[in-house]
Amino acid sequence: MNIDLQLATEDKNIPTIEQFNSWAKTALPEEKQDAEFTIRIVNEQEITELNKRYRNKDSATNILSFPVDLPDEIDLPLLGDIIICASIVNQEAQEQNKTSEEHWAHLTMHGILHLLGYDHDNEQNAKEMEDREIVLLAELGIANPY
Repeated sequence: MNIDLQLATEDKNIPTIEQFNSWAKTALPEEKQDAEFTIRIVNEQEITELNKRYRNKDSATNILSFPVDLPDEIDLPLLGDIIICASIVNQEAQEQNKTSEEHWAHLTMHGILHLLGYDHDNEQNAKEMEDREIVLLAELGIANPY
């Protein structure tokens, strides 16, 4: 597995590359353990711009995921990009009475599941994705976030 960790914020309360690697290893199925993807940690301005450009929502959000869409004939282990807004994640953790580490782990795994094709665009898909997140987080000793 190869994570390209990009820090584009002044926020200091950010997990280490070792933590991201541990969470990714838990989230990725065995056949995807050679995956490559980017995690970019940004400020509210950058995530707002991306959310507006790609989702037509003119507001900040905690995380965005951009799965790669390679042609079938290209066989590379690329998954895509995950963009996380540090200040929002840390603020949410406090508001939800979670540790920052637990919330970062949850959202990182949430983003990875999006890269793997999971979605929450309807009730059935949302339940499937949430159930998977609950199982993965339990493997790390983290309580059900829902």
